[in-house]
Amino acid sequence: MTSPMTSSVKRRRKKLAPDPDVRSALLDAATKVVREHGVGSISVAQVLERAQLSTRAFYRHFDSKDDLVSAVFLEMARVETRRLKRKMAAAADPSAAVVAWIDGRLDLVFNESIRSDLRQMSLEAQTQMFAAPELVADAYGEILKPLVQQLEIGKRAGVFPDIDPTADALSIHGAIWASVERQWATAVCDRATVRADIVRFCLRGLGVVLTDER
Repeated sequence: MTSPMTSSVKRRRKKLAPDPDVRSALLDAATKVVREHGVGSISVAQVLERAQLSTRAFYRHFDSKDDLVSAVFLEMARVETRRLKRKMAAAADPSAAVVAWIDGRLDLVFNESIRSDLRQMSLEAQTQMFAAPELVADAYGEILKPLVQQLEIGKRAGVFPDIDPTADALSIHGAIWASVERQWATAVCDRATVRADIVRFCLRGLGVVLTDER
């Protein structure tokens, strides 16, 4: 005769392990829904219909809809971080790496080949920073990681004296995002001018003496 405890163990053993391909399909479907309709309209049912998967498959990989949305933003952030790291790889020093990171983020609005793919998701992420910050906290942390690393290197080398790498990375991002939003709203900004203003503002804030100020 099977005891209740034995039956419980058997049921747990029958639970299928997560499948990377299924998880990827769910993420892809959810990303498309967010791009087309926004985070506010996403539902588990929508995602499952688009992915042609079952509710059971969903809960094998995500605890909730919010867990899925957070994973969507984090996956987007990882793609963006890899792109930023490629731009920063050739930088000769921490100051140049910070400028490369700034250039990479300005691509969102001034680079046509990137803007169309990331614009909607970036806007959604920024909206969630106020509505539900817990959904995008990991994603923003991922994007800021290479910038924070360079700020830490610069601080140790004395290039950026008396800074707080994490706090200053957030400030740099805020300065860039203000210009990005202005350009998306008006489409009248010139990249060279915007870049010069942001680079000057950020490097001064990090304690870097600019060539034209020596």
